[in-house]
Amino acid sequence: MSKFYPHLMEPLDLGFCQLKNRILMGSMHTGLEEVPGGFERMAAFYAERARGGVGLIVTGGISPNAEGAVFAGAGQMASEKDVNNHSTVTEAVHKAGGKICMQILHSGRYAAHPNSVAPSAIQAPINPFKPHEVSEEEIEKSIDDFARCAELAKKAGYDGVEIMGSEGYFINQFIVHRTNRRSDKWGGSYENRMRFPLEVVRRVRKAVGNNFIIIYRLSMIDLVEDGSTLPEVIKLGKALEKVGVNIINTGIGWHEARIPTIITKVPRAAFTWVTAKVKKSLSVPVITSNRINTPEVAEVVLARGDADMVSMARPFLADPEFVNKAANGKADEINSCIGCNQACLDHVFQMKLTSCL
Repeated sequence: MSKFYPHLMEPLDLGFCQLKNRILMGSMHTGLEEVPGGFERMAAFYAERARGGVGLIVTGGISPNAEGAVFAGAGQMASEKDVNNHSTVTEAVHKAGGKICMQILHSGRYAAHPNSVAPSAIQAPINPFKPHEVSEEEIEKSIDDFARCAELAKKAGYDGVEIMGSEGYFINQFIVHRTNRRSDKWGGSYENRMRFPLEVVRRVRKAVGNNFIIIYRLSMIDLVEDGSTLPEVIKLGKALEKVGVNIINTGIGWHEARIPTIITKVPRAAFTWVTAKVKKSLSVPVITSNRINTPEVAEVVLARGDADMVSMARPFLADPEFVNKAANGKADEINSCIGCNQACLDHVFQMKLTSCL
């Protein structure tokens, strides 16, 4: 283990596999998922970060079905063709000595197409399309689609999946009264509203077996009116442990929230306090996130016990060698992300490839 940043560089034992350090490359949509020859380029992109030393990579969001796609034609994992495409990525990452999980992302009412669905037909303030309210039969199909998606991801060679349950996407929409006004077993009481995420995880675990990583990205603070309370978040976290989650990742804020979470003026590690509060009640490893962009900040966060791992995404656009440089005492050579969002997030909204200035 490196003598530099000892908490950050300490391996994490998950029982059936070991991560070489406590650094997660968080999910980002690259734009390569939908372009001709994109999977070969994705393979090179992620393999470079694996060689750069990151402990675990999570891909950009991949939908389990057409209605959940971020936009019409966005990436899915629903067929053997998809398996073959993604195998190119996993083989490259494994050859580079890395581990990689695929994020399963159902956009729900955030999907930018006319076939979007949601627990209730309540339009998102950031989307021109009003969603269709899913029937109970459609809910069951969606859960099966999540399980099938995870099964195909395993077949494609992924080491695990991350189930996106935060940022105001489909699963998150079931959890809060803000977007779930149902009167059946999927709505009403909090026990009913958390039924959907728990059933998704339960069926995913059944589909993939035990020796496969399941990360659940839990919305720890919604930053919108009528969102989850901290006791509710903790209750869901405990329930997720029982149905088979290996790691819980931190989600901060819905996309429609008006409170900044990732821009330059947000203080470093500004939201790790909420991860720390949730972590006290959980037994599985917990990842924290948002505005952690130097090894010094990450080391402090882990040393004080706020989390078991840290997630960074944009810093790996700025410098694929981030981890190796930190581990070898060359942190001053890291090309640091300043949180400007100009060539990453802005490019995503402009349907351009993600990059870095």
